[in-house]
Amino acid sequence: MAKVAFTAGRVNGFKCPHDKAQAFLWDSTAKGLGLRATPAGKPSYVFQALYQEKTIRLTIGSPDVWTIPLAQEKARELQRLIDEGKDPRSLKADALAKAAEKTIQLKNQTNTLEKLLDAYCDYLKSLNRISHAAARSIFRVHVIEAWPGVASLPANTVTAEQIADMMRKTIEAGKDRTANKLRSYIRAAYQVAKAARSKPSIPVAFKAFNIINNPAADTEPDESANRADKNPLSADELRKYWQIIKPMQGFIGGVLRLHLLTGGQRIEQLCNLLTANIAPDSITLFDGKGRPGKGPRPHTVPLISGAAAALRECNPMGAYALSMNGGKSRLGERTISDWACAAGAGIVGFQAKRIRSGVETLLASARISTDTRGRLQSHGISGVQARHYDGYDYLSEKREALETLFNLIEGTPGKVIQLRAA
Repeated sequence: MAKVAFTAGRVNGFKCPHDKAQAFLWDSTAKGLGLRATPAGKPSYVFQALYQEKTIRLTIGSPDVWTIPLAQEKARELQRLIDEGKDPRSLKADALAKAAEKTIQLKNQTNTLEKLLDAYCDYLKSLNRISHAAARSIFRVHVIEAWPGVASLPANTVTAEQIADMMRKTIEAGKDRTANKLRSYIRAAYQVAKAARSKPSIPVAFKAFNIINNPAADTEPDESANRADKNPLSADELRKYWQIIKPMQGFIGGVLRLHLLTGGQRIEQLCNLLTANIAPDSITLFDGKGRPGKGPRPHTVPLISGAAAALRECNPMGAYALSMNGGKSRLGERTISDWACAAGAGIVGFQAKRIRSGVETLLASARISTDTRGRLQSHGISGVQARHYDGYDYLSEKREALETLFNLIEGTPGKVIQLRAA
């Protein structure tokens, strides 16, 4: 092989003749260092030597990246390995394997179960789903803090048994219902990541978790914990609660009366009421419960005279209507719940959630239809016809239901409804 001393001019000017498949230029300074070129591509540095009586050749790299001195030093390093009886090809393969393993480890550290659950909560928040805060809290307590080892595993290696163990530990702590919620949220997180492979509306970041199977789907919920807690306030208890909050002056009284006289709306949704969404005769709340991927659904609630007066007593201003700092931040749902519990302390077993179910039960006893009660309390709209074709606002029906509620808790005679014979 003819050899020349490599210079920048010789390296940059080296070309492969078009009538040849490849051409080589060999360096006279570093043993085994050469420059290989093809008609179609740019030249690259190579190393060629005898190993165990066989010619081996390795690619070093492009002259755009490797300077001549660096390429020469690399050739000397490879020759030293051969002199020591080592095959530089296997060493290079080992180095590539280690680099690939390091990449996988780094990827696994990034795409852990904890990261998946966190990404899912962020996804819920971006959709304005009210469940994002509850999901994040449950994940923090019952996964990240309780099972740090599992939380740090790659999400696509977590098993159904490990998720079942998380649920079991939660159940053993006396939190059966929370265990089912934990399963539901984890199952939903995995399903979102799994669907990201074929559903373009899901952020592409979920694809990095490489979720093919949903381990939470292979677990079983505790059915006994899913039974509805049917313990509504009775008609007499609702009247007693109303008589307690009716004379209460100031902001607290206004908030509690507004909550009851709008039909026991979900406290969290009422807390999110914006001043801009108040009309003279109604308020518009946003229901974030419902199908994944769907934005919050507007829910308009009529204001009967008592509710309108209660809202005025709350003195809405700024961004949030129910606020203790001029609308800069909203009132917390726990605060309203505590105020309601303090007011209803004389009622055995009083809980704020019993107001909502008590209102529905009382309206049912007054022959208010299931459909009207569902629309008043925003239980959701089912069926293709109701969701896609029925554009009626049902405000008059909702208003009539609220007037009936007021008459029943106030103890004044309501409108007599004549029922037609079957």
